[in-house]
Amino acid sequence: MGNNQRKILEMLSEKKISVDEAERLMSLLPPESSREEEKGAKKAPKYLRVMIKPLNDSAEPGESETVNIRVPISLLRAGIKLASIIPPRAYNQMDETLKEKGIEFDLRNITPQNIDELIMGLNELEVDIQDRKQTVHVYAE
Repeated sequence: MGNNQRKILEMLSEKKISVDEAERLMSLLPPESSREEEKGAKKAPKYLRVMIKPLNDSAEPGESETVNIRVPISLLRAGIKLASIIPPRAYNQMDETLKEKGIEFDLRNITPQNIDELIMGLNELEVDIQDRKQTVHVYAE
């Protein structure tokens, strides 16, 4: 058991925090398995990269330009952690709005383990699209 988990349990036993608060804090901690990398295991990607390049350099200015976007994966993790502090009333309004649009998605059900699985799945992501004017390459690095 990690030091942070022990502190959370101590605060709970001393009734300094509620069970819900303890659960929320525990969910923000990285899972035990991700703390110690196993030998031979793939490293989690650090960035999601999107590159768009014109096929030929002789394209007219403004017609087709190079785009190179590198998004830190940590931004995804931070967004999920911030979601844990959304008040319940706001969750309910968000859920209702999403359901009206036909999207069955509950942000409260996402756990750090789900995010880790998603991020590790990005290791396998590679999308290449090529048309007559440009190539699009999306991958994790």
